[in-house]
Amino acid sequence: GISHVLTLVLQELSLLCKRDVNGVGMLYDLLRSRWLQALLKIYECLQDYLEKRPVPVTLQARALTHEVVELLREAPQSGESKELRRLLRAPHLKAALLSAHDTVAQKDFEPTLPPLPDNIPENEEAMRIVGLVKNNQPLGATIKRHEITGDITVARVIHGGLADRSGLLYAGDKLVEVNGVPVEGLEPEQVINIL
Repeated sequence: GISHVLTLVLQELSLLCKRDVNGVGMLYDLLRSRWLQALLKIYECLQDYLEKRPVPVTLQARALTHEVVELLREAPQSGESKELRRLLRAPHLKAALLSAHDTVAQKDFEPTLPPLPDNIPENEEAMRIVGLVKNNQPLGATIKRHEITGDITVARVIHGGLADRSGLLYAGDKLVEVNGVPVEGLEPEQVINIL
């Protein structure tokens, strides 16, 4: 997939980096970045899902079961056909299992995203929502107030810490909200207490 192609490109670029070709070092670093690797893995997982996602054979399993029971009633009676008819008429199969199947089969589980507004300015900043589960371990990042804007930003991501391992936080990221609490106007110490 894409990861294999990226590996081949990185091998080629590593040869060019040794020859010090203009801009290749920056491109090499970009392609090796953890966030791009993570993004490509997510893309490949989504592609696999789109290609292999399970599709129900029928949307109306209860109706089909009813038809089979009727056909079995008219068929020559054998031990197997009586047993199958008894199983298909059992309330727990009809009411619970087949109803649940039909309900799930008829739902659309594809995510629906709201449309983008038409009036987004070209220089609009992108915002990411990051979810990290901390447990008892530290976040592995430091924060500071930006000298010019006054925003609370990630000052440093500590190698090997939770933030580093997740690949979701980077030095310079602006914090807008922490655990549902807006951080605008708060001091870094107050934000640390929320974390």
